[in-house]
Amino acid sequence: MITIEICANSIASAVHAQNAGAHRIELCESLETGGLTPSAGILSLARERLNIPVHVLIRPRNGDYCYDEACVEVMRRDIAFVQSLGFEGIVIGALQPDGALDTTVLDQLLEVAGNMSVTFHRAFDVADNPFSLTEKLIERGIERILTSGRQPTAMEGYDFIAQMQQNFGNKIKIMAGSGINSGNIISLLRHTGVKECHLSARRVIQGNLVPHTFSKLKNELVRFETDPDEVRKIIDLTSGFIQPVSGRPEPRQGHIFL
Repeated sequence: MITIEICANSIASAVHAQNAGAHRIELCESLETGGLTPSAGILSLARERLNIPVHVLIRPRNGDYCYDEACVEVMRRDIAFVQSLGFEGIVIGALQPDGALDTTVLDQLLEVAGNMSVTFHRAFDVADNPFSLTEKLIERGIERILTSGRQPTAMEGYDFIAQMQQNFGNKIKIMAGSGINSGNIISLLRHTGVKECHLSARRVIQGNLVPHTFSKLKNELVRFETDPDEVRKIIDLTSGFIQPVSGRPEPRQGHIFL
């Protein structure tokens, strides 16, 4: 079975994804900046309205993944709050300035996480020596890695994703993410061998406020929201898809991606 995780940036997006058949939600805010930890209000309401597994992004600010003591303490408190609400998992990552895994910070976060499922997010895609980093994540019991194959989109990085799946897929889950949609997901699955995909399936929603004299700010009057029709299409496409028993990707043979 292929697991579809929808990255939802609001309660509305998360509910759309759930109703459309998504298997899991990654809940965040500020998707346009790469995602940040959602507010206490969003988390509390999500716990009431969602009944599929929810993994919460723990990221206190945008920019790099190098965190000072204050950021680490914020993340630890956020993880403790998420755990108190009974969420199934968290999504974390931390690097040193040279791109190496910050094991000190990661271990502090894992200490608070306890038995929750843990995903290492796309800090992986800008890290140094990803294979060594992966071994360290496996040693710590991290359940999965989210990656675009160290390229802007998963379709551009599918060769690396396939390599990760072949080398480590029996030890840690490799989840492809970034730029995945109903037009390319089957090609991606066939040629990487992964069993989990992460996407936002987002659409632009025009706000109700009439811009009037502030027409130059019209871009601030729209928002992104999960498109339930796109989620349904993806679920329909992947529901009958079965990866080869070997877990190895199919040969490319000159395939032209959509």
